Amino acid sequence: MKVENKVIPSEEQMKGFVEGDIDSPISMVNLLKYKEKAKYEDGRVTELTGEEAYQIYALEVAKLVEKTGGKILFGGEVSRLMLGEVEELWDTIAIAYYPSRKKMLEMMMSPEYAEISIHRTAGLEGQLNIETKSNE
Repeated sequence: MKVENKVIPSEEQMKGFVEGDIDSPISMVNLLKYKEKAKYEDGRVTELTGEEAYQIYALEVAKLVEKTGGKILFGGEVSRLMLGEVEELWDTIAIAYYPSRKKMLEMMMSPEYAEISIHRTAGLEGQLNIETKSNE
């Protein structure tokens, strides 16, 4: 199994996100890997760690998620691998609920999101986002 952390979805992944059922509720499982030291694309000098930069984003994005009608369901530090094998563990796992892909996309396209996303890219080495739907 190949595992590759990314910061930006591929064109194919985004195409799949905006097609099909965009109105049903989803939960996104986020497996996050931080940079040791934050690196901002605008070149600003910072002493923040990747995790600290990401936390600036996380606090603000939680508010935006709530504005969509969603909520953060879980967030926690990865402490160990209980089963299976992986070369390197992620640092944190977060799960966010959205009323729909459409609402999530609206949030991601908002000026408020654009303003805070600089902290996300500065702090993340990469991540996996796993979209889930309820079986109910």
